[in-house]
Amino acid sequence: MKKLLVVLVLAFGALAFAQDGSGDRGLIAVGAGLAIGLAALGTGLAQARIGAAGLGAIAEDRANFGPALIFLLLPETLVIFGLLIAFLLNAKV
Repeated sequence: MKKLLVVLVLAFGALAFAQDGSGDRGLIAVGAGLAIGLAALGTGLAQARIGAAGLGAIAEDRANFGPALIFLLLPETLVIFGLLIAFLLNAKV
């Protein structure tokens, strides 16, 4: 918990002492980074479990390849939405 606090203080410390008053631009950039990063993290966790289950299903019956591939690609929409939000936030900068 202390490490997280130190990282947050270091990350937002430069924004607190900004001279030009444009702290909003920095926070928008942080929000865009969080949108992509957290979406990628969620996608990775989902694909790890789906991929393992899909390989087990394919090992039992090769007819399960199509549905397993579709289920493996579904979590990618999270990253696409995160990228879209990052672009929308970047347009406000």
